[in-house]
Amino acid sequence: MQLRAIEGRGGQIDQTAEALAFVAQTMAAFESGNEEALFGLGVAFSTGSRGCACDLIEAHKWFNIAAARGHEEAAHCRADVADEMTAREIAEAQRRARQWLQQASRRAA
Repeated sequence: MQLRAIEGRGGQIDQTAEALAFVAQTMAAFESGNEEALFGLGVAFSTGSRGCACDLIEAHKWFNIAAARGHEEAAHCRADVADEMTAREIAEAQRRARQWLQQASRRAA
């Protein structure tokens, strides 16, 4: 059975310490100018790799953000992930992506 974040505790799937460390390292790489890092988060969450539990909502969110920043493969991966999600899960992923983008633009200002 695949975990669904929308059904999880507080809408989030608990991640391991390894996953949290990977996310922190990836965000540091992104903040240092590595745009590919955002795509890497989508891959990790969509495949359940790098210590991350498979979380399609988070995967869609990161693929969406990477695609919005011009990453072509991310747009294709986002579509593939969306094929496995409910409309409610996609809406939640889009909400999270918008929230992250808004916070990022505030930090940059």
